[in-house]
Amino acid sequence: MAASDPLRRTVSPARVVVVRGGVRSERADTLATEEPMEIRVAGPGQEARSVAVTMRTPGGDYELAVGFLFTEGLVRPGDIQRVAYCDDLEDQEQRYNVVTVTLSRPFDFDLLRRNFYATSSCGICGKAALEDVEVRCAPVADGPEVRAEVLAGLPEQLRAAQKVFERTGGLHAAGLFTAGGKVVSLREDVGRHNAVDKVIGEHVLTGGVPLAGHVLQVSGRASFEIVQKAAMAGIPIVAAVSAPSSLAVEAGDRFGMTIVGFVRDGRFNVYSRPDRVAG
Repeated sequence: MAASDPLRRTVSPARVVVVRGGVRSERADTLATEEPMEIRVAGPGQEARSVAVTMRTPGGDYELAVGFLFTEGLVRPGDIQRVAYCDDLEDQEQRYNVVTVTLSRPFDFDLLRRNFYATSSCGICGKAALEDVEVRCAPVADGPEVRAEVLAGLPEQLRAAQKVFERTGGLHAAGLFTAGGKVVSLREDVGRHNAVDKVIGEHVLTGGVPLAGHVLQVSGRASFEIVQKAAMAGIPIVAAVSAPSSLAVEAGDRFGMTIVGFVRDGRFNVYSRPDRVAG
């Protein structure tokens, strides 16, 4: 499996006009890079076909592609044979914006259509979305128990490790932690769901799922999509700096997950399965 391109730009230069106290000045600034990435899939004897395009921050592209396919229930960890950038494009400038995932088994493109109808169909209700995820993911393990002070300290650790956010102020982050509060992996992206896919994809590629015994801490809010992705990876605790949505909490109740919100300034709210929080 080839390595991701280490030279992709996560930041881009810009010139800005700053207005302070009625005084204008011009200076250099740095923006978080946002580019499209197309994910293609192929199995034995199949031509690679596009399954999704996502706007992302370059970096961790292989992990993002694999994490997306896994958390959407389209592939299993043992299916991945090769991940590579597409090198046969006419427009070579887009080479690093197309990732092909080659599987050891034929890919069910009908499954792709069924899954995306269930998750993005106009008018789909929360109950149907929950039932769809329940069919595709294994039960979340009972453990672990995490001390309250460990949970309260996760956002500070997350923020301290956000190297690109430090330069741009414009990226979300997702961090996987042990029950003792040790950082296992951390990823940044312009999309919070992409950051989660990158974290999970990293462990799918190394055979590290399910991720029982871990905590997922995210910047921003906890949406149903983030809880769904965590459930697919077997992560029992999801914590967010901001609020969870109603469907995220409902999903936490249904899948036996602990959903924690407003983790900031030494306090937090536990919305489901508080038995995992000690102290």
